[in-house]
Amino acid sequence: MSIDGKIVAITGASSGIGAATALELAGRGAAVVLGARRTDRLGSLVARVRAEGGRAEMLDVDVTDRADLDRLVSLAVDRFGRLDVLVSNAGVARIAPVADLDVDSWDAMIDVNLRGVLHGIAAALPVFRAQGRGHLVTTVSTSGLKIVPTQAVYAGTKNAVRTLLEALRQESTDGVLRTTAISPGFVRTELVDHVEDPAQREQAQQAMATLGISPDAVAHAIAFAIEQPEDIEIGDLTIRPTRQG
Repeated sequence: MSIDGKIVAITGASSGIGAATALELAGRGAAVVLGARRTDRLGSLVARVRAEGGRAEMLDVDVTDRADLDRLVSLAVDRFGRLDVLVSNAGVARIAPVADLDVDSWDAMIDVNLRGVLHGIAAALPVFRAQGRGHLVTTVSTSGLKIVPTQAVYAGTKNAVRTLLEALRQESTDGVLRTTAISPGFVRTELVDHVEDPAQREQAQQAMATLGISPDAVAHAIAFAIEQPEDIEIGDLTIRPTRQG
């Protein structure tokens, strides 16, 4: 199978794993429909894809707004005639002990990491069913595999998504839908740059800088899952630095 010709929508596409995935897939012949809140970065990314001979469209997308995901999927269908893959990559991380009672951060993680994925499923699934095929690729995290202090709520949202995708997989064994959960470990992205506590932020950033792998590595893994034959599903894929504990 080939990625060439596939139509792929990506959320959280303005930087990090999302941007790397857009470049990887577009470079292999996919048309990418990119959504994020930072449209200045999206514009630069779309311009780069097009300059390199690829096909790309963009949309201002906040995954906490269900209508935005409907618009992203509609853009793909209207522009290219269908949607083959939705990569739900938008995510936020807030690190703090539960006892800090940072309820606003809890809400943000639930809204983006869990509700945002649900909004994508609600938008894409009817299109996939009508087409007779489709693929949901979702960025989860190794934080849900190894539970550590200060990441309780973040890991909780990621494990909720993991559970959701497994249940959806079991409900979708008619060959129409494929689901893939990608669990990256330390990746050099901006994910922890918004941690409010300065000491915790610096510690997380140092770990990213010391151990982190390139977002390109995760993009390659996503491409691997997408390029499999239609009757093969890569359900779970964990990718992390060899030195990560």
